[in-house]
Amino acid sequence: MNIHGIKAIYLFEMARTGRTLMQSIASPVLSTSLYFIVFGTAIGSRMGEIDGVGYGAFIIPGLLMLSLLSESISNASFGIFFPKFSGTIYEVLSAPVSPLEIVIGYVGAAATKSVILGILILSTARAFVDYSIQHPLWMAGFLLLTAITFSLFGFIIGVWADDFQKLQVIPLMVITPLTFLGGAFYSIDMLPEPWRALTLFNPVVYLISGFRWAFYGISDVHVGVSLGMTLFFMLLCLGLIRWIFKSGYRIRN
Repeated sequence: MNIHGIKAIYLFEMARTGRTLMQSIASPVLSTSLYFIVFGTAIGSRMGEIDGVGYGAFIIPGLLMLSLLSESISNASFGIFFPKFSGTIYEVLSAPVSPLEIVIGYVGAAATKSVILGILILSTARAFVDYSIQHPLWMAGFLLLTAITFSLFGFIIGVWADDFQKLQVIPLMVITPLTFLGGAFYSIDMLPEPWRALTLFNPVVYLISGFRWAFYGISDVHVGVSLGMTLFFMLLCLGLIRWIFKSGYRIRN
């Protein structure tokens, strides 16, 4: 394992965060804070509890997951896309660094930034809403696993995209709608049939449900199913990345 190669890629990507601090950290925290103010404080104070949890606290896992998914994808996709765009990807490929080490460097940096962002959002939420975490180890595990999984997915998008506009297509047109329709602001048990059954085909439902269980011990689907679906998606992303490096898809040609 080339630790120096991984460290070089990792530190370079982390340094880029420092140069774009307003865009990478401040903007997501500010936009999520606005959600807490509007939905948690203003609207939440006038709504009843959901499964014994105040509405302001109930939406915290969903809002955190919304930011976590979008930022993980954005960080990882731009991290690998920019070397392709500038042509420096060939320097990385010709260096004594294996595909696994390249992925660890880029995805590790993106996941680290997402976890830091998640912690900042949780700290910010405390200023607006009172919440508790019943299973802190599970919460940390889901946070880390989701950040890694969707950083892998973002890496795939960065390889697939051939211009800057395509980097935003899937996060804006697919991930964000799925998150809003995945129980971020409500319990899917509140939906009538057949909409509840159809919602179970939304993979984000399992992420939000598992994350909410870690906070309050309540979930729309069993926590084991949520964990299994997250692991399955991570393995699927790893398989696609393995094929990308093996075939050279949009990297070597």
